[in-house]
Amino acid sequence: QVQLVESGGGAVESGGSLTLSCVASEFNYKTNSMAWFRQATGKEREAVAAIYVHDGQTNYDNTVRGRFTISQDRAKTTVYLQMNSLEPEDTAMYYCAGSPWVGLPTLALSKYIVWGQGTQVTVSS
Repeated sequence: QVQLVESGGGAVESGGSLTLSCVASEFNYKTNSMAWFRQATGKEREAVAAIYVHDGQTNYDNTVRGRFTISQDRAKTTVYLQMNSLEPEDTAMYYCAGSPWVGLPTLALSKYIVWGQGTQVTVSS
């Protein structure tokens, strides 16, 4: 069973930056696509960014496009989320997830079957 462990969350001021990391116990068919999701208090979990680990294709939600960058280090079985120009609206628990999905990385929550425990990001104004 693949295990995902997130780290890097914290509290920053508006306009600041953070980099989240997600270490997978292994890359296998359950991690063909890897993604970051977030869930703010009282809201549904939503996709932020995804990457197809075999060729590095990426996909972003429009709310973070141009501010966030998803990347990977396959040798370290690690996926990163570089977050710049953070806004209070980015405050949420951020989760890493894996999917068997092949091709353009999907942002559909239902496609992801492996989840980490999350790391909290808080952005103050």
